[in-house]
Amino acid sequence: MTLETLALQGHPDVHSSMAASITARIREIRNDVIKECFCDFQHTEHRLETIANIHGIEFINDSKATNVNAAWFALESMLKPVIWITGGTDELLDYGLLKPLVKNKVRAIIFLGSNSSKIRSELADLEIPFTDVLSMDEAVEASYTSGRKGDVVLLSPGCASFNYFKNFEERGKAFTKAVKYL
Repeated sequence: MTLETLALQGHPDVHSSMAASITARIREIRNDVIKECFCDFQHTEHRLETIANIHGIEFINDSKATNVNAAWFALESMLKPVIWITGGTDELLDYGLLKPLVKNKVRAIIFLGSNSSKIRSELADLEIPFTDVLSMDEAVEASYTSGRKGDVVLLSPGCASFNYFKNFEERGKAFTKAVKYL
């Protein structure tokens, strides 16, 4: 089975698929059953969930990324230039850990939420263009305007959502609604 035939793409998903297939083989599940499962598997809502592709710009909802590690995995799995929507409630996280990935993968940053000044200060020396917004509708519009064919707009905040949203699900639904409104 080739990597391209897997329903889930990106290093974290491929690693998880490999581990699951080893477990399935130990339990003596047939190869054709394993292959069928991996080709049809659907993402969890709000976790690297592809919402739409509009004029060649892919929109991915990773609202469940409420900490630096989750945002790191999302950014690391991107294979196209990224317009990154980030920000939320400050939980005293070290966003500097994201610098190497942001430097190599992110073309523009859209800051949403009260935590944007901390994230911006930790990434400022990268000189990546940024935009501050006050709503998810503005974030999606700004990311679409900043995007080019072949880009990915990635909502992967790396923060809790409590300053604008009740939880990550509400934030993800707002993102999905705004994308579908485009």
